[in-house]
Amino acid sequence: MKNTLKVERAILNITQEDLAKMINVSRQTINSIENNKYVPSTVLALKISAVFNKTVNDIFKLDNDD
Repeated sequence: MKNTLKVERAILNITQEDLAKMINVSRQTINSIENNKYVPSTVLALKISAVFNKTVNDIFKLDNDD
C-alpha cells in the first residue's frame, strides 16, 4: 500500500514525532508506515486522515500487489 504521509506532513510542517504524539503511536510507527513497512489498522488510518483533514483514500492507495 502506498501513502502520501510524508508529503502531508511536509505541507503542515510537522515531524514524525509530532504526528506520532497527535495519534498516540511511536515515531517508529510513523516511519514504518511512510516507508511501506507497516500497514496501519483502520482505526490508525482514520486517526491519520483526521489530522490532515483528508479521507483515508486521499492518503493511502492500494498498490498493484495488494
